[in-house]
Amino acid sequence: MFGLFTRTRPIPVEPPAPDPDSELWPESWMPEGVTVSERYHNLALAIVLVYTTDASGSACAVSCLGCHFQSNKDNRSTYSSHYSLDNASKVANEHASTCRALPRPLPDRPDDATARELLRTQVRGMRRREENVILFIHAFDLGRLRLQRTKEWIETELQRLADDDPGLLRAGHSEYSGRLDLLILHQPGDRS
Repeated sequence: MFGLFTRTRPIPVEPPAPDPDSELWPESWMPEGVTVSERYHNLALAIVLVYTTDASGSACAVSCLGCHFQSNKDNRSTYSSHYSLDNASKVANEHASTCRALPRPLPDRPDDATARELLRTQVRGMRRREENVILFIHAFDLGRLRLQRTKEWIETELQRLADDDPGLLRAGHSEYSGRLDLLILHQPGDRS
């Protein structure tokens, strides 16, 4: 009868020490397609990243790996809508000082089919009924930590999407700059 009350607790197992050289460790994690410029810790040690998705480093984004906070638009700037490194650092530091989220596991790199569907879903979500939408590659900056793909991969998949669904997306290379120009076509409203 006393067997129910005399159980012993299992000895707690210490988690293995993280390997700072591992690419899966948040302090050194550098997903494909982005360059992490700075890392901040919140009070619970979740990491807030400041990263850029292009070689120039002129457009930075902020993403918390503990909660769902993400931002890449600088509403305070009069010249550009994207964060400079200094402004992104300020936003990341402000968020880290107030965020109480616990660290989450790093996102797994999706396979190509899953990443392709994430990209297509995002493009469909940008579609409007009233007007066509010019699509810039920077529109995918916040999703780059989930996609974990290069700009070239994204451009190739957007070209493929335009070929597969010409009623959704039109793509062509600019004769002046050579870059890929993208246009999400408007969705006609229901006339019934």
